[in-house]
Amino acid sequence: MRLFLAAALVLFAAQAGAETYPSRPITIIVPTTAGGPPDTLARLIAEPMRSVLGQPVIVENVTGAGSTIGVARVARAAPDGYTLSIGHLNSHVFSSLTYSTNYDVLNDFAPIALLTIAPMAFYGRAGLPGTTLKDLVAWMKDNPNKLSFGSVGVGGPARVWAADFQTKIGTQFQFVPYRGAVAAAQDLAGGQIDLSAGEGTNALNLSRSGKIKIYAILTDQRWPVAPDVPTLKETGVPGLNMPFWHALWAPKGTPPEVIAKLNAAVVHALADPMVRDRFAQSGQDTFPREQQTPQFLAAYHKAEVEKWGAVIKATGVKAQ
Repeated sequence: MRLFLAAALVLFAAQAGAETYPSRPITIIVPTTAGGPPDTLARLIAEPMRSVLGQPVIVENVTGAGSTIGVARVARAAPDGYTLSIGHLNSHVFSSLTYSTNYDVLNDFAPIALLTIAPMAFYGRAGLPGTTLKDLVAWMKDNPNKLSFGSVGVGGPARVWAADFQTKIGTQFQFVPYRGAVAAAQDLAGGQIDLSAGEGTNALNLSRSGKIKIYAILTDQRWPVAPDVPTLKETGVPGLNMPFWHALWAPKGTPPEVIAKLNAAVVHALADPMVRDRFAQSGQDTFPREQQTPQFLAAYHKAEVEKWGAVIKATGVKAQ
């Protein structure tokens, strides 16, 4: 009888804890530098999430080692719904495949929801030879290893994309690693490096001001916020398409009812008119409502790891 009562009390306490979640602030760990897309996205959804959850949502930047330091911190956190991981194609796919990590990016996290998707772009500093990508490629073939290429980390999407690109066009770059895409884009605008590739939102304002040139969008369709920029296929230059997406995770073992509450808060945030307007201005698209589920993120994430794992193996890119 005593054992039965004790078990009942434990069950009651667990249910009460779930029912009162959240009872304190929630932290979203951003694994990249301030000002970049994941940081901006986290801060945009934090307030509408707070209105649903009834607790502050705090954004904290934890950078380094190709985003793996910030991601590892969430992997080690208590599975109680109070420490979350916002991430993207780089932090939760490429870094897990090119760095030696102490976590399994597919099995050590509980998916919450996909957030946004935007195209990657290939861009260069103002003043590079030629006006089109074909012109630039012709110059690079005649002048191998003369241009520098900035990428986030040494094993991220831009580095893998460029490794594949230089093989296909028959030239070489001097690679320069950065801790964040914002810094790489700023150095590109300042003339410290020549080329880069990354999420198009990093280059959009600099392109509009004439400080850099976007040569191609790395998706099948043109980008509505930069309609004059051709797709890579339209340029006739070989290379990989690489859409760039963001999502939100919790540590593995987080109770399903907590995941459900967090998912509901994210769905609410993604439907917020102010948030959607800010996304549209920067060229970010939200996933359709039916794809904003933990189950869809789990399947999508797994497919991306498998897809890009094969590409990374073919290029031979490794961070360590």
